[in-house]
Amino acid sequence: VFARISFVRVKYLFLTWLTVLVGSWVLYVQYSTYTELCRGHECRNAICDKYRKGIIDGSACSSLCDKETLYMGRCLSTLPNNQVEDGDAVWGDHDGIIRCKLGEVAHYELGEEPEPRREAPVFDKPTRGTSVEKFREMVFNHLKSKLGEQANLASLVSQILSVADGNRDGRVSLPEARSTWALLQMDEVLLGLLLQDRGHTPRLLGYCGDLYMTERIPYGPLYGLSLPWPLASWVPSGVQRTVDQWFTPSWPRKAKISMGLLELVEDVFHGTYGSFLICDVAAARFGYTDRHELRLTDTRAVVPEDEFRRAMRALRCETDADCVYGTDCRTSCDPSERRCREEPVQPNLAKACGALKDYLLRGAPAAMREELERQLYACMALKGNAGQMNMEHSLILNNLKALLWRQISHTKDS
Repeated sequence: VFARISFVRVKYLFLTWLTVLVGSWVLYVQYSTYTELCRGHECRNAICDKYRKGIIDGSACSSLCDKETLYMGRCLSTLPNNQVEDGDAVWGDHDGIIRCKLGEVAHYELGEEPEPRREAPVFDKPTRGTSVEKFREMVFNHLKSKLGEQANLASLVSQILSVADGNRDGRVSLPEARSTWALLQMDEVLLGLLLQDRGHTPRLLGYCGDLYMTERIPYGPLYGLSLPWPLASWVPSGVQRTVDQWFTPSWPRKAKISMGLLELVEDVFHGTYGSFLICDVAAARFGYTDRHELRLTDTRAVVPEDEFRRAMRALRCETDADCVYGTDCRTSCDPSERRCREEPVQPNLAKACGALKDYLLRGAPAAMREELERQLYACMALKGNAGQMNMEHSLILNNLKALLWRQISHTKDS
């Protein structure tokens, strides 16, 4: 008996030691990765160096570099050339997220000479002597290349030049123009500006060079938990989907958030500046505010339809599986040409309804659950380019919004 007790004790001591060892190793690896790749101080130093030399300027430069009232906080991303920081800014009541791009970190094998760090692009456009009108033309042509021929491009250019005037002195200086031009090269910034007027994306609070700050969205992802990578690989997807729906607001609040996603789909479908495709409707791409208003927190999921079509035309294929853009924007393969067709297989609305199905049906009022389920499945069944079926697309969208609104219009959540 004593021998058995001793064996059990030794076994538990061994398992405890092993657990502590593995846990310590994981913490060490995570800490090492964080300290090596989270380079917020490098980002600030590089930006402020160019600001002090008069190369760049912007609405956040003085607070970041002179007054030091814009702070880099906790690192949210350890991607070496895409630093995402928590930024605590003493700008009234604003508190937000700072994003900064740096040059790539050099990779080398043991025993080899390390390569020099690749520097971030210099802020060399527009050049000295460029007039405001010439800069306006540069911005117009850039937007046209991204969005195609749109009737409202001139008003969008004026909006961007207004943002470019960081110190609000009524004119755009050369350093401010260089910062603005650098920001416009990042699709996520341009798309954020396009959608923020309709309240779909976090507002741009300030910028300096290609560092920029947006408002913080307090709740995200849209639903579910972000499990650590060791657990995520072990949890079956079916269990994960079920658990995701446990951590959500009350149903009326979920309905209000869902209406925000449907309105986003409506606004990017033949919107003010053309049509856009949402190529990833995963919950991680969205968050919501204290008032339960949906925000698209990662605009990299959105692509102009013209750009999508150009990309698909250039893509060679053997099967339909080869014709994918982003995560879930798909077309079919033309076997005779061995090229991808341009028309998306599934419109934004069908993908949005697929993302909302479990979210809305869990906890839905019994009196409308059957009708809600029927409408969601009809929505998910939409096929082909929504531009070819405007009536059906609009009818399903309006019916779904009306059904949700009837349920929450009399509640405080509306």
